[in-house]
Amino acid sequence: MSRRCQITGKGVLTGNNVSHANNRTRRRFLPNLQETSLLSDVLGIAVHMRLTTRAIRTIEQKGGIDAYLLATRAGRLSVDAKALKRRLLRAQAKRSAGKAA
Repeated sequence: MSRRCQITGKGVLTGNNVSHANNRTRRRFLPNLQETSLLSDVLGIAVHMRLTTRAIRTIEQKGGIDAYLLATRAGRLSVDAKALKRRLLRAQAKRSAGKAA
C-alpha cells in the first residue's frame, strides 16, 4: 500500500538532513496517514479510506464525505476519490429517480 492520501493525493516528499557542519544526507518526509472510516449518507455505508489528518479535518469541516466530494471539482481529487464521487452521483440519481416515479 502506497503512502498516499486517497482524497488529496498527498504523498512522500524527499529532502536533506543538514548537520551543523553542513553535511547533507537524504531523508524522507512521510505524510501523517490514518486508516479511517467515514459514513456516507447517500450510499448508506461506511467508506474505509487512508487519509491524512488534514484531509480528515477538511472533510469534517465541509459536513462529511458526501458534501466534500460533491462540492469539490474532479480535477482536485485523486483517482480513488473520483471513483467514489461517481458512485455517489449514481446513487443520488437513482434515489431521486425512485422518488419521482
